[in-house]
Amino acid sequence: MYKQYFVVLIFLFFFSALCTAQSKLKTGIWWGGLKTSSGNELPFNFEVKEVDGKQQLAIINGFERFKVTDISQKDDSVFIHMPLFNSEFKLKFNGDVLKGKWIKHLGDKDATMDFIAVPGQAWRFSNTTEKPALNITGRWSAVFGEGASKDITVGEFKQIGSKVTGTFLTTTGDYRYLEGQVVKDKLYLSTFDGGHAFLFTATIKSDNTMVDGKFYSGYSGLDKWTAVKNANAKLPDAYSLTYLKPGYKKIAFTFPDINGKKVSLTDEQFKGKVVIVQIMGSWCPNCMDETSYLVNYYKKFHPKGVEIVGLAYERTTNFAKSKPTLEQLKNRFNIPYPLLITGYTPTGGDPQKSLPMLADFKGFPTTIIIDKNGDVRKIHTGFSGPGTGKYFSDFVTEFDKLTNDLLAEK
Repeated sequence: MYKQYFVVLIFLFFFSALCTAQSKLKTGIWWGGLKTSSGNELPFNFEVKEVDGKQQLAIINGFERFKVTDISQKDDSVFIHMPLFNSEFKLKFNGDVLKGKWIKHLGDKDATMDFIAVPGQAWRFSNTTEKPALNITGRWSAVFGEGASKDITVGEFKQIGSKVTGTFLTTTGDYRYLEGQVVKDKLYLSTFDGGHAFLFTATIKSDNTMVDGKFYSGYSGLDKWTAVKNANAKLPDAYSLTYLKPGYKKIAFTFPDINGKKVSLTDEQFKGKVVIVQIMGSWCPNCMDETSYLVNYYKKFHPKGVEIVGLAYERTTNFAKSKPTLEQLKNRFNIPYPLLITGYTPTGGDPQKSLPMLADFKGFPTTIIIDKNGDVRKIHTGFSGPGTGKYFSDFVTEFDKLTNDLLAEK
């Protein structure tokens, strides 16, 4: 009797150990694919590491490594909570492969996509070693959409062998770090940041023409695009798109911060200071790049007399629902300046309703630069992040100069 009992205990012990071992992610490079409504797989790579006895992963997009540390496991299930954008993966092991759902929590609903991940697969689109005949390195003028929805963008790409990195720049920002391949006469690019999943495909007709482009966004978004190589392609001046209505020199608002304290530009902390007002949202990828930049900018210029305040336009008007996502954002970037919950959403003309002195608001982020007298001096639409290379470094140089000029004024 005792012998049988002991055998059962041994069996349960080894079964438990087997389940524990099975539910541990393999270290190294993985391939992940999200399934769109059209049946296309939107791929990205990530690397799993052991750090201080715990597993974490880094999502790979070009030169970016997006760290994710909130990983939990139970039996054959894996739960990955993304550090931004209020999304998560709920997955199960099928051998070494993971299968399940990516779930993006929106204001009043969830959006989901089927997901599969395979360990040990370092290529993104194809493992071909065939050298492509065409090289798309350079600047391109790209047109997305048709008719009234047509959007003129600038593509910047670098191709080494078959691998391509780069991005598309628009008037409201960029598509961040894109990575992909040229396979024969086809271009494939993708990116995933935990909140946004993009796939670009096109046929490379020649060294200076791309046709039949398709842009897949999330589960069902689809747009067409074409491009021609153009070394002189450029976007409109980012300071010319949004402006104050006639008769206005200042902006005014009163909104609560994430602790419920009301904050206004008339508060003592902003008097006699150069003030940067960041119009943003925790759902906005370019806002994340701008926030990362502004945190370092604040450290440099706050001792000289600069203040920053962020105005958050979340997907819900509910303060209690907006607060956790902004707390997550604040902790992720160690944001030292106040974030205010406006109670307005990014759609339906809400930004201009909340700030009625603004004319022709284009999108997120928008940055308002205010001088020491409280007058609006410039309004910058969009943000070209570090994935844009020279565009980003040029912006930093220009913005530093603008700040120093305003600080020098009496």
